[in-house]
Amino acid sequence: MLRRAIWASSLAAVITLAAAPLADVAWVEEQEVQPRSLLGSYLAGRLAKAERDNDKAAQFYENVLTKDPDNELILERTFRLEAVSGNWARAVRLADDVITGEPSHQIARFILAAEAFRKKNYKGAKAHFVAASKGALPELTAKLSLAWTHLAEGKSDKALAELAKMKKADWSLFYQQYHKGLIADVAGKRKTARTALSRAFSSRPRTLRIAEAYARHAGHTGNFKLAKQVLKKHIGKSTGHPIAVTLLEKVNAGEKPSRLISNPKHGLAEVFYAIGDALTGEDSTDVGLIYLRIALQLKPDFPLANLAIGETYDRLDQFAPAIKAYDKVPKSSPIWKNVQIRKAYALNSTEDIEGAKALLTSLAEGTADDVRIYDALGSILRSRQKYADAEKFYGKAIALVKNPQKRHWSLYYARGVCHEQMKNWKDAEGDLEMALKLNPDQPLVLNYLGYSWVDQGTNLKRAMNLIRKAVKLKPDDGYFVDSLGWAHYRLGNFKKAVKYLERAVELRPEDPVINDHLGDAYWRVGRSLEAKYQWSQALTLEPEPDDERKIKEKLADGLKDGDETKAMANTGKTTASESRN
Repeated sequence: MLRRAIWASSLAAVITLAAAPLADVAWVEEQEVQPRSLLGSYLAGRLAKAERDNDKAAQFYENVLTKDPDNELILERTFRLEAVSGNWARAVRLADDVITGEPSHQIARFILAAEAFRKKNYKGAKAHFVAASKGALPELTAKLSLAWTHLAEGKSDKALAELAKMKKADWSLFYQQYHKGLIADVAGKRKTARTALSRAFSSRPRTLRIAEAYARHAGHTGNFKLAKQVLKKHIGKSTGHPIAVTLLEKVNAGEKPSRLISNPKHGLAEVFYAIGDALTGEDSTDVGLIYLRIALQLKPDFPLANLAIGETYDRLDQFAPAIKAYDKVPKSSPIWKNVQIRKAYALNSTEDIEGAKALLTSLAEGTADDVRIYDALGSILRSRQKYADAEKFYGKAIALVKNPQKRHWSLYYARGVCHEQMKNWKDAEGDLEMALKLNPDQPLVLNYLGYSWVDQGTNLKRAMNLIRKAVKLKPDDGYFVDSLGWAHYRLGNFKKAVKYLERAVELRPEDPVINDHLGDAYWRVGRSLEAKYQWSQALTLEPEPDDERKIKEKLADGLKDGDETKAMANTGKTTASESRN
């Protein structure tokens, strides 16, 4: 993901959300209006929350609160939902009620602190931050926030002294150095800023925000040479994050950059953005989203925060709020084009295929030399099994690659899949061989090429070696293990086929094709009752219509001698992960 290059750090502690088990509800009728009864609103809210429709869940819980205003459980849940959804005014109102019953409620305190800070009530903000500082992560958040609050009061020395009080844990030390550098930079303490940012960069040279802050500091103070060195080291041999690349271009042109943080309010926003972004990647999604919402209240024009929110919803298959967040990234931002590509994928996931195509086509017209746009068009069309159209776009992407590197393996692989699906094996084989040459250890390529050769009865020794290597690289991938088992089956090694196919079913019990494969292997070794059980199991897993017909025939008549059953639609060579890409 784009943002994973921004804050790639492990947090030693995360806030655990209190969550009661979902009520035993067999069925709740979908309604266009809120249920009138208290129980109906509660159950509908629980169901909406379970489905991660936070906006609707918040509405239902608000309805419960109007009928039962003293219910602390519903109050707390409603507050969290409003905060996660970014309904700031309602979240602030409910936060006041929450801390009345639970004075140490950390999320409520942080929201009230941010609201006080926005209104320049720094004394009130500090009181809330102090009240929320119990626990490793809340303490980190509170200490960093208190430092920026002191700076907002014009007390830069006190701000730096606050940071010095922080515990020197390895996982939080770079946060301390990073914010020390930012605070000193805003306060005009150049030497302190440079020393702190240098230390932070040395410990995390691949972290975008640290590299950007250090480079901007250097360039802003006139040291263009250092700014270039920092950015080049950060980018290294990679293609580089758009923000880093754009900044390097400006520095190379002699353009003096601004500081990363220009005032204390934006500094406080950086605290909540950085930790929130990390939390959404550490399986603490709701808390991370709330932190990101706080960051946006402090700094409404914050493209990276909106990107982080969009990607989080994307990962949760909540595409409407993801698109809403992506739309808030301005065209002037270096990440805008990347965000538009992510938006196109989200549109495709909502079945708005034409909208996705139109968006990407428009991007391509504006920048005809961008490989990523044609790759995205190809991927979306391939996911819809429009292989001929997808192949053309992959061809355009490959034509733009003058010197193929390891990272380009996926383009050749994807075009090879399209060719193979179109029964054009000659071109498919060439592309797959090229993908393997670029990335010899890529399991998808090893598996697909190896299986295809086995399926055709050619290059059998090398084919089996490729599949074995894929399984060795990803031994717990049920699709790859299925490929190895099915390859043995196609070669007549039925006992070995059973061994691997049993393992594949353990790994992917929900896959109809793998269950069907195991049934075939059982039949060939004389275990007919188990074969029929496995075929019956495959039927319950909703196989493709043509596959369903074949399975029913086998249940009725078994496998005939010499019947070389072909691999079916979701065969091991096309894995679930491949078909989604």
